[in-house]
Amino acid sequence: MTAQDLPFGIDFGGTGIKGAPVDLTTGDFAAERVRVRTPRPATPAAVAEVFSSLLAEFPASSAPIGVTVPGVVRHGVVRSAANIDESWIGTDADALFTEATGRDVHVVNDADAAGLAEVRYGAARGRDGLVIVTTLGTGIGSALVHDGVLVPNAELGHLEIDGYDAESRAANSAREAEGLSMAQWAERLTTYYRTLERLFSPDLIVVGGGISKRADHFLPLVRIETEIVPATLRNRAGVVGAALYATL
Repeated sequence: MTAQDLPFGIDFGGTGIKGAPVDLTTGDFAAERVRVRTPRPATPAAVAEVFSSLLAEFPASSAPIGVTVPGVVRHGVVRSAANIDESWIGTDADALFTEATGRDVHVVNDADAAGLAEVRYGAARGRDGLVIVTTLGTGIGSALVHDGVLVPNAELGHLEIDGYDAESRAANSAREAEGLSMAQWAERLTTYYRTLERLFSPDLIVVGGGISKRADHFLPLVRIETEIVPATLRNRAGVVGAALYATL
């Protein structure tokens, strides 16, 4: 199968837009990934134009496209906007991008895409039961995947814990802003992940985000009963997960 026959993944973030065709047999890029800057302002029309330009870097194809969005997505409609223009709220992104690209496009929450990728190809590959994938970054992204099936838009970073929005205390941005040591941050992560344990009784927790590269500095300090492991796909997860979602 050639690259133009394969589904295409686009990871749309607040600062950059990355895309590549994905081989779903291996869970890897089938051609070199292209990255462009997110337009300012990142309105739906402006982003759709960038997508068309990005796709023009690759051979023409009719294969489906998956797109991550940093917000809640229900049935292709964006319902919240984090780090993107507020005009996204209420936008039927599936319809917009399908019309702009002339291809079948399916939009998914960015954390959900990463979760699907980690379960199919990464740290949770071959694991049954309930897997919770969390992304520790500016906020806390989350994905719930049960026996390989995504439960979309979990938004577990916004749980209220001890009177606080969880991500305001436990995200990597909070560690950086407050100058916390890894041990101090691990205490907060312990509180957060124990809450997830009580609510969901997961079989496995996967921790992603750029900080996962330093997982050996903090994950051993997180005191929970559930097995907790670092993500393995890292910056490939969004593109791979988006392409996978487009075929489900």
